[in-house]
Amino acid sequence: MTKPFPINPRHPERICWGCDRYCAASALACGNGADRTMHPAEMLGDDWYLHGEWGIEPPSAEDPAADGRPG
Repeated sequence: MTKPFPINPRHPERICWGCDRYCAASALACGNGADRTMHPAEMLGDDWYLHGEWGIEPPSAEDPAADGRPG
C-alpha cells in the first residue's frame, strides 16, 4: 500500500515528490533525475488539488490529519 499523498505539507521543499519514497531533497535514492520533483502546491498554490483530475478528494473539516500535518 502506498503512503497517502499530503495535500499541503509544511515544508515541501525538503522532500522529493517523484515517487512513493519521499526522499530528502539532499539524498535522492531512486535515481529520478538530477533534481527533486516539486510538490504540486509549490507550483500551483495551496488549492492545487481542486483544479484538474488528480483523483484526490478535498479534505473534510473533521479530519485535521488530512493536510499531512500532525494533529
